[in-house]
Amino acid sequence: MTASGTHDTTLVVMSIAIAILASYTALDLAARVRASAGWMRRVWLGTAAVAMGGGIWAMHFVAMLAFSMPSMAFAYDPILTLLSLLIAIVVTGIAFAVMAPASASWGRLAAAGLFMGLGVVTMHYMGMAAMRMPGAISYDRPWFAASVLIAIVAATAALWLASRNARSLEKAAAALVMGGAIAGMHFAGMKAATFIAHHDIGGGAVGNGQTALAVGVFAATFLILFLALTAAMFDRRFALLAQREADALRASEERFRSLYRGTPLPLHSLDQEGRIEQVSDTWLALLGYPRDEVIGRPLINFLTEESARQFRTQDWPALIAQDELEPREYRVVTKAGDMLDVVSAARIERDAEGTFVHLVGGLTDVTERKRAEDALRRAQKIEAIGHLTGGVAHDFNNLLAVIVGNLDLLRRKMPDDPKLIRLADSAMEGAQRGASLTQRLLAFARKQDLRPEPLDLPQLVHGMTDMLQRSLGPLVRVETRFPLDLPPVHADAHQLELALLNLAVNARDAMPDGGKLEVSAVAEHLGERNAAGLPPGPYVRLSMVDHGEGMDAATLARATEPFFTTKGVGKGTGLGLSMVHGLAAQSGGKLMVRSQLGQGTTVDLYLPGTVRVRPARLEAERPEHARRTAPMEVLVVDDDPLVLANTAAMLEDLGHAVRLAASGEEALEQLGREPQIELVVTDQLMPRMTGSQLARRIRRGAPDMPILIVSGFAELGESEAGQFPMLSKPFDQAALARKLTEVQRPATVVPLRRVS
Repeated sequence: MTASGTHDTTLVVMSIAIAILASYTALDLAARVRASAGWMRRVWLGTAAVAMGGGIWAMHFVAMLAFSMPSMAFAYDPILTLLSLLIAIVVTGIAFAVMAPASASWGRLAAAGLFMGLGVVTMHYMGMAAMRMPGAISYDRPWFAASVLIAIVAATAALWLASRNARSLEKAAAALVMGGAIAGMHFAGMKAATFIAHHDIGGGAVGNGQTALAVGVFAATFLILFLALTAAMFDRRFALLAQREADALRASEERFRSLYRGTPLPLHSLDQEGRIEQVSDTWLALLGYPRDEVIGRPLINFLTEESARQFRTQDWPALIAQDELEPREYRVVTKAGDMLDVVSAARIERDAEGTFVHLVGGLTDVTERKRAEDALRRAQKIEAIGHLTGGVAHDFNNLLAVIVGNLDLLRRKMPDDPKLIRLADSAMEGAQRGASLTQRLLAFARKQDLRPEPLDLPQLVHGMTDMLQRSLGPLVRVETRFPLDLPPVHADAHQLELALLNLAVNARDAMPDGGKLEVSAVAEHLGERNAAGLPPGPYVRLSMVDHGEGMDAATLARATEPFFTTKGVGKGTGLGLSMVHGLAAQSGGKLMVRSQLGQGTTVDLYLPGTVRVRPARLEAERPEHARRTAPMEVLVVDDDPLVLANTAAMLEDLGHAVRLAASGEEALEQLGREPQIELVVTDQLMPRMTGSQLARRIRRGAPDMPILIVSGFAELGESEAGQFPMLSKPFDQAALARKLTEVQRPATVVPLRRVS
């Protein structure tokens, strides 16, 4: 006999509520599965399976308890009931595991949905089979198929929704749909069931125990799902806090990394093996490397071999032992192959347990500073050599003055013997060569006695063409180019000729196979901060260009150093360019040399320009005869006895009465005792009182007293230059006689100020 049943409305509502809550819980827990990793991922996966599978089973079981038939009492097989619960949880867990990967495909979704749907159907009909009653159950095939289809669609939808990151409102709506579908699947299955009661069993009624069991299952399910949601909520909150801390830490690290990389200092950090972990952008710019070619490489890869050995064998062990390294000097190699001098300091950072974290260090480029220091040392060395050279030249001039003077007197008084005359002339020529060398030394020391005047450069160069050609030889051709409106220069004619001759000889030596020497000049007006480093104003640039061997950078850097020469032993003094350099500086100009190996050399000599003046007519004299003047009472002052005796001898030979004094104080005493003295000849460089100081003391008491200052050294300052007549050492009797004539002759022109 077919029996019909009814459903308890309250229990049905409770079963649907379980389905909805289980769906929401499963969706929420699925999000935790995706957000977790490792063993926590497996824990949340199991929890989601229990929530979804257990919730579906609980909904099914409560709905079954809601069903009753007046003529039949129900009981449930506990083993089959528990087995149906286990099936629901297992199939749900497997389906969630299949869909857990972030790259789950539609094929995975279909397979997992089919598997989970069939598992839910199995769970439902196993629960139906667990019913114990006085009757039998048959199933309507269309409704059975409908329940299977609903189960598969509901399972697929649940898995798809669980794989998405939905917001709470979306999850609630999805839970309503899923809960309704799960409930629909159950009641479609119940619709497919037909209950057939046995005739020999009497009617039964549903007891209160069935309702109480349904309420208990409902309460237990809600408690479990609530606890699962609460755990997910706390985990989500903790994960959010951890994410915020991680984001803050990441942002802080990124800010630190940006600050570290963007700092204007060349910084680096190394690991415990000395490999580079981080570098600043300035570090990369200093060495010229991109970042990917630096990170992970040992720092010593960027040092020279010597610096790398020092870092590896000395500095790194000291740093590991002391955790700090005072500044050390190294040489680094840039990507372009240039070598830079750097100073580096470093410090090791350790954690609370003392474990090595990283090494922090930096580089300071001191290349330009070291170059400046080297240049300063060279300048100081040259200045010291200049002082020494000037002093030696002064003493040598005194000796030459004695030699030249005595040879001149000896030449005049010796018998007319050709052999003796030849010997005297050879000695005089040697003394004159020594005087020429002394002039070069003084030019280098910038202490030669210059007589600057307006000079016409084209006229001066053309006037010495024959001498240049004889000095250069037949293989070197001289070409000159001068503009017609070239202004004159302010320089010493004799010293400028010597400078040009020195430059020409250097050009000849640079062209052993012959060639062309170009001599040209051009007027330039230099402004502020010009390349020559000269004060602004008009200048003339005199250029000499050869196409010879040229010089490399190292030779060019030392070209103007005194005594530096690339010529063989005995073939050069190393004073040629030094003399020209000193002359240019003393004349208010500049010497600049440009050269490349194999490309020749260009020498530019800047000289101050001036205006044209009418040349004074000079009286021609025969230098071999000394002009006699009226006899005078002459006081000679010199601290060198040899020079004093030599000067006195030449004056006495000229017919003058001579008084001698070895110092300025002694000279003043004699002038006070002997008012008949008519002229004073004094050396300039003397201890305690110089010649110019003596001259000023004399002029206070005797303003008209003629005074001649003798010196081989440009010791007079700008305020003293031009105030007193000067005679340069070494000199012969004829030069002394001419100066005495000038001293006695009234001045008709204002003397030019000497340019130092």
